[in-house]
Amino acid sequence: MSKTMTFEEPIVTLREKIKELEEFTSTNEVDLTDEIMTLKNRLKNLETEIYGNMEPWDRVQVARHPGRPTTLDYINELFEDFLMLHGDRTFGDDDAIVGGIAAFEAMPVTVIGHQRGKDTKENVKRNFGMPHPEGYRKALRLMKQAEKFNRPVICFIDTKGAYPGKAAEERGQSEAIARNLVEMAGLTVPVISIVIGEGGSGGALALGVSNHIHMLEHSTYSVISPEGAASILWKDASLAKQAAEAMKITAPDLKEMGIIDEIIPEVLGGAHRDIKEQAKQIGDAIRRSLEMLTELDGAKLVEDRYEKFREIGVFTE
Repeated sequence: MSKTMTFEEPIVTLREKIKELEEFTSTNEVDLTDEIMTLKNRLKNLETEIYGNMEPWDRVQVARHPGRPTTLDYINELFEDFLMLHGDRTFGDDDAIVGGIAAFEAMPVTVIGHQRGKDTKENVKRNFGMPHPEGYRKALRLMKQAEKFNRPVICFIDTKGAYPGKAAEERGQSEAIARNLVEMAGLTVPVISIVIGEGGSGGALALGVSNHIHMLEHSTYSVISPEGAASILWKDASLAKQAAEAMKITAPDLKEMGIIDEIIPEVLGGAHRDIKEQAKQIGDAIRRSLEMLTELDGAKLVEDRYEKFREIGVFTE
């Protein structure tokens, strides 16, 4: 799905100009090769300048891009023999959370992630990537199964937040999230989380209590959306751009504050431009983490996770 973001408009305009000249050259006996090459060089420099100096609100727009790769997209690229598992054994299945058993470079792993849709029909099926309690309970069931069989857990975070509807609250949304936080903290197998899109509130944190937290370069990770924060702080959701800057929700800010461990570079323009190359970058990060974490025993993994979250936070006195 194609979508032009506001900050990309100069790039799109130049691309269209190049296309017009190429079409004109192909249908007329006029040689515009030098002019086209000049524009292509200008385009390359413009892309480097714009994509290399993105503001927080620009990154929010990229993280929300409708064509941005999802958990299942990355599972298909990174893992072999993926067997999807369903249900929480209590209430039902939740399509906003997907998970199962797979092999990462011949190593058995458990993969879990938020799953949103790319069009209206799929988004309705996936509840726009906002899980109900049964989604988090399914995730926890798979984590405990992974611990039983000594499989590392790899989580993909991509949600605006847990579903806040009446039915979700009746079925114990807060309890389900809290239970995941407690249980993940004590897992005796390596846990790796990767923020691949939006990481919103407790709905994201329920898959984020990990030994290593990686984050795609243009993803976001926060306690609330910029629009929500602006509505609370200034009673005006239209001030979301200012809120995004103040909240420090982008990967560079979070890395500086020690909340995430590694920023995974994105392909020029965002992950939706080249999923195979982006998956390769994610695979490299997973490999590095597994090489480090599989050397630790269960007790050390728990201690490592505990110390990691104890150290998070920046404050002044």
